[in-house]
Amino acid sequence: MRDVRTSIEYWPLATPFRISRGIKTVAEVVTVELHEGNAVGRGECVPYPRYGDTTESVSRQIEDLRDALARGASRSELPGLLPPGPAMNAIDCALWDLDSALSGSSVQDMLGKTLPPVVTALTVSLDLPDKMAVAAAAMSGAALLKVKVNAEEPEACLRAVRSAAPGAALIVDPNESWHLDLLTRMQPILEELRVDFVEQPLPSDSDVGLEGFQPLVPICADESCHTAKDLDVLMRRYGMVNIKLDKTGGLTGGLELLEAARERGFGVMVGCMISTSLSIAPALHIAARADYADLDGPLWLQADRAGGVSLQDGRLTPAAPGFWG
Repeated sequence: MRDVRTSIEYWPLATPFRISRGIKTVAEVVTVELHEGNAVGRGECVPYPRYGDTTESVSRQIEDLRDALARGASRSELPGLLPPGPAMNAIDCALWDLDSALSGSSVQDMLGKTLPPVVTALTVSLDLPDKMAVAAAAMSGAALLKVKVNAEEPEACLRAVRSAAPGAALIVDPNESWHLDLLTRMQPILEELRVDFVEQPLPSDSDVGLEGFQPLVPICADESCHTAKDLDVLMRRYGMVNIKLDKTGGLTGGLELLEAARERGFGVMVGCMISTSLSIAPALHIAARADYADLDGPLWLQADRAGGVSLQDGRLTPAAPGFWG
């Protein structure tokens, strides 16, 4: 029998994180530990109110599976026990970690691909244009910046960031705050400022407006993309997808989405919520196979878990051996 332990944890941020939907000052995560003999598997998830999740609701989902997990439920059984989402993510990643500990093989050996340091986007939080310029300048040397905007003055914000970071690749993320007319008006500006792509400009419930739209820079689905089942519809609207393990239900679902996206010709980004390195360690296995990575969640914390990922010259270095997987 396994011992199943769950907890809700609060990790203060070093500075506020602002997007079009609001401000975050604390990362709220739910963790799962599975103990089997001397082996331990850990997983973490970030419940997201945008999708109707709270730390309490996710904890209840995990608690409802306590008996099944204690009896030895496997990763392949999870889709029959709960829907994709944060709870499944924490459990799935804990099972990967536990399987690694029990077998003595690392997850990268199981998957057959090493984990080199990966370039990660560093996020410029939404603020006044001059303050966003200061934030971007403080990230001098970063190869990739992700710029949070809303519908109020996106051009001014983007010009300020581009002026402060002339050599960086840029991702623009309105977090569903734009409408089709604004997206249309922004096209020549995005092209002029050498933006690599725009992430989820329209609300997911109205992105049908993207069908037939001819963008000057690619458009990436985030809130509209959860699992591989979404891709057939997304093909008519987007050229890229953002894979987040809290939406796919863990590394298993993330790998399935990655394979299905590649088969359909999508560009692939891997993203994260504001989290600790325990969320990022599994996502790095997607990042090793993706076109872009946005995994700077732990870098916003006052302090991360010991032995977690680290940033060196704009590249995210995997966590210390034994941290996860």
